[in-house]
Amino acid sequence: MTLTGKHAPIFKAPAVTNGQHIVHDFSLAQFMGHKEVLFFFYPKDFTFVCPTELIAFQEKLDEFEQRGVIVVGCSTDTEETHLAWINTPRNQGGIQGITYPLVADVRKLLLPTTVY
Repeated sequence: MTLTGKHAPIFKAPAVTNGQHIVHDFSLAQFMGHKEVLFFFYPKDFTFVCPTELIAFQEKLDEFEQRGVIVVGCSTDTEETHLAWINTPRNQGGIQGITYPLVADVRKLLLPTTVY
C-alpha cells in the first residue's frame, strides 16, 4: 500500500522534539499551510534495522528543510523510550543526534491503515 501524497490524520500525541524535549500535544497541524511533511512510520525503537534509516534522514535533514519539508517519525513506542534511544550513542545501537520529532503512537491510532 502506498501512502505517498496522502494526508495524515489530524492528531495530538506525545513526541520527542529537538532530540531532548518531550511534548504531550504534538500535532502536524502546526505545519498545515506552511510546510510539507514527510511523516513516516518505523518499527520498534532499539531494533537493529531502523537506526540506519533514522540516521540517514537526520543526515539529509538540511536538504529537506531547504525544500520546505519537515521530517517527522512515528512508532508505537512511548515518548520515554524515544528519548532513551535518542540518548543512546550510535555505536551502541542508538540514534544519538536525531533532532526531528519522533511521535509516540502507543495506542496505535496513527498506523497507516487510519490514513485517509
